[in-house]
Amino acid sequence: MATPEIIFHHYDTSPFSEKVRLLFGLKGLAWRSVIQPTIMPKPDLTPLTGGYRRIPVLQIGADVYCDSQVIMAEVAARAGGAPLEGAGWAVNLWADRLFFQATVPIIFGEIEVPQAFIDDRSKLSGRPFDAAAMKAAAAPMKAQWRGQAAWLDEALTGTDFLAGAAPGLADIAAYMNVWFLGGAVRTTAEQLTSGFERLNAWRVRVRAIGHGERSEMTTTEALAVAKAAEPAPYADHDANDPSGLAPGAAVHVMADDYGRDPIAGTLVAANARRVVIAREDPALGRIQVHFPRVGYLLLPA
Repeated sequence: MATPEIIFHHYDTSPFSEKVRLLFGLKGLAWRSVIQPTIMPKPDLTPLTGGYRRIPVLQIGADVYCDSQVIMAEVAARAGGAPLEGAGWAVNLWADRLFFQATVPIIFGEIEVPQAFIDDRSKLSGRPFDAAAMKAAAAPMKAQWRGQAAWLDEALTGTDFLAGAAPGLADIAAYMNVWFLGGAVRTTAEQLTSGFERLNAWRVRVRAIGHGERSEMTTTEALAVAKAAEPAPYADHDANDPSGLAPGAAVHVMADDYGRDPIAGTLVAANARRVVIAREDPALGRIQVHFPRVGYLLLPA
């Protein structure tokens, strides 16, 4: 039986997708690139996810992985070799939240933001996407950003990578915000990393990891793959899970920060690492959707 393809739904400027693309490079993987819109509607994504609209999304057959956290865990497990370091997950959560919260107002306080993007992100976050407020917040956030970048510079004393002699999860997670800022507002990024010689040398080394072997796939082709496949068995349910929910229960899963659209399905398994639900799509058939446990809520329907 042929090994199922790694199908990655993303767009090129997505910072959370950059982490996964670097992991593909780190593991030397071939993958199929499916470009999705940056804003809603996403008619060829939500049938796979049950309504989850955030990017990135990983697809392997009829199994769909939502959020870069569970995506990276799945990619690493399938690739084999050295596991992603445990402490790297804490760095990843910091990068996704605290460091990212400093990055966003700096960028959007400087660039011209289309109204359609403002409207979309307002709906996604559940509060106004206020470019003027971001512009006002940019100065204090620059100090916060540089302070957090200084942690990275100090952590790189005497080592090439945060994870040690070789790059790991901590490196690709922390790099996300450095990459995002540098790509969007280069001059500001250079100012905020000025004097951080170790950080700037590390940035070059991480970028050199590359993205593995990328080839393009259309959204239509990706949906056809899901329709033709069946989800893989997943039985790693924790009988002592704090939710008290058992496989077969009708549930909702939702993010705890933004993009809190509840995704409905039948519980397949819940454990300390992930939640897996099954759902039936009218056009695609049975789809199994995986979410990380940290950062997501599992609720009875």
